[in-house]
Amino acid sequence: MPSKRILILTNRVPYPLKDGGNLAMKAMIDGYQKNGWQVFLLSMNTTRHYVQPDVLAGIYRNIATFETVDVNNNLRLWPTLSNFFFSSEPNHAARFRHIGFRRRLAEVLDSFRPDVVQVESPYLSVYLPDIKQNTKAFTVLRMHNVEYQVWDRLAAETSNPFKRFYLHKLAKRIRLYEETIWKEYELLLPITYIDESVIKKTFNNVVTYTVPFGIDLNTARQKTVAENWVGYHIGAMDWLPNKEGIRWFLNEIWPAIRRRAPDFEFYFAGRNMPDEFRNISLPGVHAAGEVPDAAKFIADKKILIVPIQSGGGIRVKILEAMAAGKIVISTAIGMQGIEAVEGKHYLQANTAGEFSHAVLWCLDKKQDAEKIAQNGRKLAEEQYNNERIARDLSESLIFRLNAHSA
Repeated sequence: MPSKRILILTNRVPYPLKDGGNLAMKAMIDGYQKNGWQVFLLSMNTTRHYVQPDVLAGIYRNIATFETVDVNNNLRLWPTLSNFFFSSEPNHAARFRHIGFRRRLAEVLDSFRPDVVQVESPYLSVYLPDIKQNTKAFTVLRMHNVEYQVWDRLAAETSNPFKRFYLHKLAKRIRLYEETIWKEYELLLPITYIDESVIKKTFNNVVTYTVPFGIDLNTARQKTVAENWVGYHIGAMDWLPNKEGIRWFLNEIWPAIRRRAPDFEFYFAGRNMPDEFRNISLPGVHAAGEVPDAAKFIADKKILIVPIQSGGGIRVKILEAMAAGKIVISTAIGMQGIEAVEGKHYLQANTAGEFSHAVLWCLDKKQDAEKIAQNGRKLAEEQYNNERIARDLSESLIFRLNAHSA
C-alpha cells in the first residue's frame, strides 16, 4: 500500500475560484485530500495572475502543504520574437522556465518524497527531466484540454493574415511539444473522452484515464432567489475564446434578439474585461466586470449563453449551470466533452440565426425550456458528481501505483 503522498504542480495559484481552470484544479486537490492523500501543492505565483501574500495565507489550509514561488511570466517583445525566430519550443513553455521554481521543486522532491507527481499544465513539463532525475515517483499529466486545438481554432478564425500566420505556427509548435511530452508520463488524465480519443489516435500505447470536471452538487443545487428569464455569461475575459465569443454574440446575434424581444436582458461578467466590453453601450446589455461571488451573480438568471467558437477541454460553468437548473444555449464547441444530448439537455446554436432562434424559443416556450433545464440538472447529478469522480480516481491511482512498484 503506497503512503499516498502526492505533489501537485500548477503554473498559477488556483485562486480566485472564478474560472474553469482554477475550479478544476481546486476540485482535483480537494478530491485527493478527502480520499486520504497527503497533498503538497507547489504553485507558481505569476505576475499575470498574482495573488497577494495575505490572501495566500488563508487558502488551501486543509491540505498537508501549500507553497508558492514568485514567477515573472509577462509577455515581453524581444524574448517572444527571439523564441519565434530562433527556437522550436513554444513560447508558452519557455515563459515558465524559472530557476527559483526549479530549485524549490528539487528540494520538495527530496524532502516530501511523493509517491505521485501530478503536473497541471503541459507547459510545466519543462521540469519533467528534473522530476525523473530527483525521484522515482509516478508521473501524471492532468490535461485541461488539448492545447494545440485551441490555437488551431483561433488561427482559423483570425482574419488578420500576420496574426493568422503566427497562430498557425504556434499551434504546430505546441502540437509537436504536446505529442512529445505525452509519451514521457506514466499516466495522462484528460478531462474529456474527446481529448482522450485525440491522444489515442496519435499514440495508442500511452496510458490514459479520463477524469471529467466534478462539481459539488450540494452547492450547485442551492437556490435562494427567484430566477428571471434573462441571459448571462461568465468567464475569464483574458481568455481569447471567451473574448471572441462575446464579441460575436454582441455584434451578430444580439441585435436580432432585441428586435423580437425588446425587454430581454443580457448580463456578462469575468475578470480582466477589456474596455470595449466594460464601456459598452447597447440597450439591454450589462457588463459587470469581475464579480466577487459568481454563484450570486448567476443565481437569479435563467439562460446561460455560451457563444464559444474555439477552445478545448470542458466548460466548468456549463456543468455548474446545469446542476443549478439553468437552460444552456451553446455552440457544439462550447459543449465539447460534456456527455449531453442536443435538444434534451441543452439547446445547440452554431450560427447567429440559430442563437437568436434558441433564445426566442426559450422565452416563448418556458415550460418546454424548463424541462430541458431539469434534464441537464439530472445529467450533472448522475455523471459529474465530484465525490464519486474523486473516489474512482483515487482507487485507480492506488491500483496503478501498486502495479508500478511491483
